[in-house]
Amino acid sequence: MRVVVQRSKAASVTVAGEVLGQISNGLVLLVGVTHDDNEEDAAYLADKIVNLRIFEDKAEKMNLSLLDVGGQILSVSQFTLYGDCRKGRRPNFTEAAKPEQAVKIYDAFNRMIREKGVHVETGRFGAMMDVALVNDGPVTVIVESK
Repeated sequence: MRVVVQRSKAASVTVAGEVLGQISNGLVLLVGVTHDDNEEDAAYLADKIVNLRIFEDKAEKMNLSLLDVGGQILSVSQFTLYGDCRKGRRPNFTEAAKPEQAVKIYDAFNRMIREKGVHVETGRFGAMMDVALVNDGPVTVIVESK
Protein backbone atom coordinates (compact mmCIF):
# COMPACT_ATOMS: atom_id res chain seq x y z
CA MET A 1 0.00 0.00 0.00
CA ARG A 2 1.03 3.55 -0.65
CA VAL A 3 -0.53 6.54 1.11
CA VAL A 4 0.08 10.21 0.48
CA VAL A 5 -0.53 11.95 3.83
CA GLN A 6 -1.35 15.65 3.81
CA ARG A 7 -1.80 17.66 6.97
CA SER A 8 -4.94 19.72 6.50
CA LYS A 9 -6.85 22.55 8.13
CA ALA A 10 -9.98 21.70 6.11
CA ALA A 11 -10.85 19.25 3.35
CA SER A 12 -13.77 17.80 1.47
CA VAL A 13 -14.55 15.29 -1.25
CA THR A 14 -17.40 15.83 -3.70
CA VAL A 15 -18.97 13.44 -6.24
CA ALA A 16 -21.36 14.79 -8.87
CA GLY A 17 -21.91 17.98 -6.88
CA GLU A 18 -22.64 16.16 -3.59
CA VAL A 19 -20.25 16.54 -0.64
CA LEU A 20 -19.65 12.98 0.60
CA GLY A 21 -16.94 13.65 3.17
CA GLN A 22 -15.67 16.71 4.99
CA ILE A 23 -13.20 17.31 7.84
CA SER A 24 -11.67 20.20 9.69
CA ASN A 25 -8.27 19.74 11.37
CA GLY A 26 -6.58 16.47 10.44
CA LEU A 27 -5.17 14.47 7.57
CA VAL A 28 -6.13 13.88 3.97
CA LEU A 29 -5.08 10.42 2.84
CA LEU A 30 -4.75 9.43 -0.80
CA VAL A 31 -4.70 5.63 -0.61
CA GLY A 32 -3.35 3.26 -3.26
CA VAL A 33 -3.44 -0.53 -3.16
CA THR A 34 -1.26 -2.91 -5.19
CA HIS A 35 -1.67 -6.63 -6.01
CA ASP A 36 0.09 -8.21 -3.04
CA ASP A 37 -1.38 -5.94 -0.35
CA ASN A 38 -3.45 -7.52 2.40
CA GLU A 39 -5.00 -6.66 5.77
CA GLU A 40 -1.55 -6.79 7.43
CA ASP A 41 -0.46 -3.92 5.17
CA ALA A 42 -3.65 -2.04 6.05
CA ALA A 43 -3.09 -2.59 9.80
CA TYR A 44 0.54 -1.46 9.60
CA LEU A 45 -0.36 1.76 7.79
CA ALA A 46 -3.41 2.51 9.94
CA ASP A 47 -1.22 2.36 13.05
CA LYS A 48 1.64 4.26 11.42
CA ILE A 49 -0.54 7.09 10.17
CA VAL A 50 -2.56 7.79 13.33
CA ASN A 51 0.68 7.84 15.34
CA LEU A 52 2.80 9.77 12.82
CA ARG A 53 4.21 12.82 14.63
CA ILE A 54 3.59 15.54 12.03
CA PHE A 55 1.58 18.06 14.06
CA GLU A 56 3.32 20.90 15.86
CA ASP A 57 3.55 21.19 19.62
CA LYS A 58 3.73 24.51 21.51
CA ALA A 59 7.42 24.83 20.61
CA GLU A 60 6.47 24.52 16.91
CA LYS A 61 8.21 21.13 16.61
CA MET A 62 6.50 18.25 14.82
CA ASN A 63 6.05 16.11 17.92
CA LEU A 64 2.31 15.41 18.02
CA SER A 65 0.25 12.74 16.30
CA LEU A 66 -3.28 12.80 14.92
CA LEU A 67 -4.37 11.05 18.12
CA ASP A 68 -2.64 13.72 20.24
CA VAL A 69 -4.44 16.60 18.49
CA GLY A 70 -7.82 14.88 18.14
CA GLY A 71 -7.74 15.23 14.37
CA GLN A 72 -9.94 13.66 11.72
CA ILE A 73 -9.18 11.82 8.48
CA LEU A 74 -10.50 12.25 4.96
CA SER A 75 -9.55 9.03 3.15
CA VAL A 76 -9.70 8.95 -0.65
CA SER A 77 -8.98 5.87 -2.75
CA GLN A 78 -6.49 6.60 -5.51
CA PHE A 79 -5.29 3.83 -7.82
CA THR A 80 -3.21 6.35 -9.78
CA LEU A 81 -0.60 6.26 -6.97
CA TYR A 82 0.61 3.09 -8.66
CA GLY A 83 0.90 4.71 -12.09
CA ASP A 84 4.26 3.88 -13.70
CA CYS A 85 5.52 6.78 -15.80
CA ARG A 86 8.97 5.44 -16.66
CA LYS A 87 8.11 4.52 -20.26
CA GLY A 88 6.13 6.53 -22.76
CA ARG A 89 3.92 9.48 -21.98
CA ARG A 90 0.89 7.75 -20.53
CA PRO A 91 1.03 6.11 -17.08
CA ASN A 92 0.75 2.33 -16.87
CA PHE A 93 -1.50 1.19 -14.02
CA THR A 94 -0.72 -2.54 -14.02
CA GLU A 95 0.71 -2.29 -10.48
CA ALA A 96 -2.62 -1.06 -9.10
CA ALA A 97 -4.80 -3.79 -7.59
CA LYS A 98 -8.01 -4.75 -9.36
CA PRO A 99 -11.01 -2.86 -7.92
CA GLU A 100 -12.60 -5.92 -6.25
CA GLN A 101 -9.37 -6.56 -4.27
CA ALA A 102 -8.52 -2.91 -3.66
CA VAL A 103 -11.92 -1.98 -2.19
CA LYS A 104 -11.64 -4.74 0.42
CA ILE A 105 -8.21 -3.55 1.57
CA TYR A 106 -9.24 0.11 1.43
CA ASP A 107 -12.38 -0.55 3.51
CA ALA A 108 -10.37 -2.60 6.03
CA PHE A 109 -7.82 0.23 6.31
CA ASN A 110 -10.54 2.79 7.08
CA ARG A 111 -12.22 0.45 9.56
CA MET A 112 -8.91 -0.08 11.39
CA ILE A 113 -8.40 3.67 11.71
CA ARG A 114 -11.93 4.08 13.09
CA GLU A 115 -11.22 1.31 15.61
CA LYS A 116 -8.39 3.52 16.94
CA GLY A 117 -10.97 6.19 17.80
CA VAL A 118 -10.41 8.47 14.81
CA HIS A 119 -13.31 9.97 12.85
CA VAL A 120 -12.92 8.97 9.17
CA GLU A 121 -14.76 10.46 6.21
CA THR A 122 -14.42 9.00 2.69
CA GLY A 123 -15.32 9.61 -0.89
CA ARG A 124 -16.82 6.92 -3.13
CA PHE A 125 -14.52 4.12 -4.23
CA GLY A 126 -14.01 4.14 -8.00
CA ALA A 127 -15.86 7.40 -8.60
CA MET A 128 -14.56 10.57 -10.20
CA MET A 129 -14.09 12.82 -7.17
CA ASP A 130 -13.24 16.45 -6.54
CA VAL A 131 -10.97 16.74 -3.53
CA ALA A 132 -10.47 20.15 -1.93
CA LEU A 133 -8.07 20.82 0.90
CA VAL A 134 -6.21 23.52 2.74
CA ASN A 135 -2.80 21.91 3.18
CA ASP A 136 -1.44 22.94 6.58
CA GLY A 137 2.23 23.83 6.43
CA PRO A 138 2.27 22.50 3.77
CA VAL A 139 3.11 19.09 5.20
CA THR A 140 2.95 16.15 2.81
CA VAL A 141 4.60 12.75 3.30
CA ILE A 142 4.37 9.37 1.62
CA VAL A 143 4.15 6.17 3.67
CA GLU A 144 4.29 2.65 2.29
CA SER A 145 3.71 -0.76 3.78
CA LYS A 146 6.49 -2.54 1.87
